[in-house]
Amino acid sequence: QVLLVESGGGLVQAGGSLRLSCAASRSTYSFNVMAWYRQAPGKQRELVASITSGDSVNYADSVKGRFTISRDNAKNTLYLQMNSLKPADTAVYYCRTQTRLGDWSWGQGTQVTVSS
Repeated sequence: QVLLVESGGGLVQAGGSLRLSCAASRSTYSFNVMAWYRQAPGKQRELVASITSGDSVNYADSVKGRFTISRDNAKNTLYLQMNSLKPADTAVYYCRTQTRLGDWSWGQGTQVTVSS
């Protein structure tokens, strides 16, 4: 079982920035994929960004050019730098990981609210 703890959410005005963190209970080297998802009220959870063990990154079209996913292997932490935030980015953001054995884990989520 992997424990994932997100932090960094909060309330920000449109155009502002936030950096989310996801601290993992095991080495980030042990993951095939690390990703950020989000779920807005009344909507399905969606993939925001992902990074593979080979450092291949993928972004949802809605965040390309504004969000950056990265990880710090020394700190076992995944990040999501969010710039030029919009009210449409308001959601609960979740960290998700897949181990090399194929097991997926979710964090508990962190709320991001962008005011207009």
